[in-house]
Amino acid sequence: MSTRGVLLVAHGTPESLDQMPEYLTLVRGGRAPSAHLVEEMRHNYTAIGGRSPLTDLTQAQAAALRAALPGTPVFVGMRNWRPFIADALREAAAAGVTRVVVVPLAPQYSSLSVAKYRQAVEAALPPGMAMSFVSSWHDHPGLLEAFALRTRAALSAGPVDAVVFTAHSLPQRVIAEGDPYAEQVKATAAGVAARAGVGAFEQAWQSAGRTEEPWLRPSLEEALQALADARRRRVLVVPVGFVCDHTEILFDIDQQAQAFARERGMELRRTESLNTEPTFIAALADVVRAAL
Repeated sequence: MSTRGVLLVAHGTPESLDQMPEYLTLVRGGRAPSAHLVEEMRHNYTAIGGRSPLTDLTQAQAAALRAALPGTPVFVGMRNWRPFIADALREAAAAGVTRVVVVPLAPQYSSLSVAKYRQAVEAALPPGMAMSFVSSWHDHPGLLEAFALRTRAALSAGPVDAVVFTAHSLPQRVIAEGDPYAEQVKATAAGVAARAGVGAFEQAWQSAGRTEEPWLRPSLEEALQALADARRRRVLVVPVGFVCDHTEILFDIDQQAQAFARERGMELRRTESLNTEPTFIAALADVVRAAL
């Protein structure tokens, strides 16, 4: 009889600014980062308190999921930092797990994120352990409702002229090669909007990488500029590509995009992240049960 467990996987984040060079080397597939990139990222992390809460929040999500799935062990593995995916799988094997359900905490599938999580799991899967991998859960009703709850709460706090749904950007070539990510983000945004009672809305891409090639457009800043030009100055950002607070939320939106908006006389707000919101945890548990 198999013993089933769950592995939540995410990107990972360093625990201190001193670890930034090693972390960025892992993110870049073994290529050492430039001194400029290291300093830029240290600056960004310093601006949010010196470290990202990603690992802490993922562990909190795992604890909440354990409570929602009594008797099912839940582990956390990161692709680019400790606890690494391989370490989490060894821990699962030591606990007697023989079949693991792997859930990436990125609801929309992309070859640049979710596919790499799968590769990391497959490379480290202990002998005799079977795997069920959840490739996408972007349109799960519970996920959409959790985002809609956050959206309705934000809308009730004051009037807005525009709602902008965001997700992490990707190079345009990836989408041109057939990656479903952009369409899945669009479906998530539409599903959340319908449940939250949002009619017209905008969609934008944030946190693009630092490469020369073209990334998805419009960027969040481009969308904000267009809204400012149209005198739509009260804007709510709904980041539907992320399920907890981390640098893409706390720095890229709360500081960079906020400063961009302020310079244009805009009032920028965003929805609270899902983190351990009960509707979200219930959705996550449902995703796991369907794969067990």
